[in-house]
Amino acid sequence: MTNPNMICDLETGVCGPANDEEMEIFQFDHVKKSIELYYVTDPICSHCWALEPVLRRFLEQYKHHFNIHTVMGGLLKGWEGFADTANGISAPSNVASHWREVGEHSRMPIDGSLWYDNPVQSSYPPSRVFKLIQRDNEQLAAAFLRRAREAVFAFNRNIGDAQVLMDIVNQLGLNGKKIVEEVNSPIGQQLLDQDFALSRKLGVRGFPTIIMVNEENKGIKIVGARSLDHYVKGLQQLLPLDEELQPQPLPELRQLLDAEKLLFSKEIEAMYDLEQAETESFIQKNLSPTEYELNHLLGEMYIEKKLNKGE
Repeated sequence: MTNPNMICDLETGVCGPANDEEMEIFQFDHVKKSIELYYVTDPICSHCWALEPVLRRFLEQYKHHFNIHTVMGGLLKGWEGFADTANGISAPSNVASHWREVGEHSRMPIDGSLWYDNPVQSSYPPSRVFKLIQRDNEQLAAAFLRRAREAVFAFNRNIGDAQVLMDIVNQLGLNGKKIVEEVNSPIGQQLLDQDFALSRKLGVRGFPTIIMVNEENKGIKIVGARSLDHYVKGLQQLLPLDEELQPQPLPELRQLLDAEKLLFSKEIEAMYDLEQAETESFIQKNLSPTEYELNHLLGEMYIEKKLNKGE
């Protein structure tokens, strides 16, 4: 896999190389008093999963410069009538090899074998759950999206399944049964349709897409999973000429693990500018053995927070 700039295409549902320029400057007709960042994504977008290490670092250091809006784009409505013969995808089983390739290239583990025996039929149900949670709590919605991606990519669970969704929501301390029962309600689809409309207005054609707009209605669109420098440079272009970016200090590993619960090696490397071989010793220096469990999955190391009684 030679091209790291990959997106999941909205029209075909297929993930592949992005054709867009590195950054696209455009005029946005919605007045804001500060920088607004729109992250257009989907729960089963493999390149969004690959972007997680860079995106987390970017948010940790620069989120004080903007308001973030996570927008669901609707990657897979369903398989009925779907076919992309040019890319060899006409059935769920065709997705598995592509997912594995993305996982191997990004080092964000992806199993993908569920596409053979228990495929996701639509990304709309987890997207609706996200919107229902986001309606009341943005932070918990972000946590749900992360847990859902861990489930489907790394641990091979079908996040289109109602019971899987309930389990994930329950783990957040919410009423999974109540929320998942709303998935097929009019309000669930209404919230999702609002995101689809916004995605179209922003001119999004694939995922991940990050769009930043300043108070002068100048916007920058960055398509595909890019390096940290792309997002930092894009944000700098939207600030006043006399204003420099002020990155926040990186969180301690303990703080990061407390917030995220599970971190893959690639995520720790990206956050702290480490080489892969340095990661385990870095973990040992910064965490007590009583605070984490170290495991391996698909050739990649990850750490998981040990829960105290009552958590």
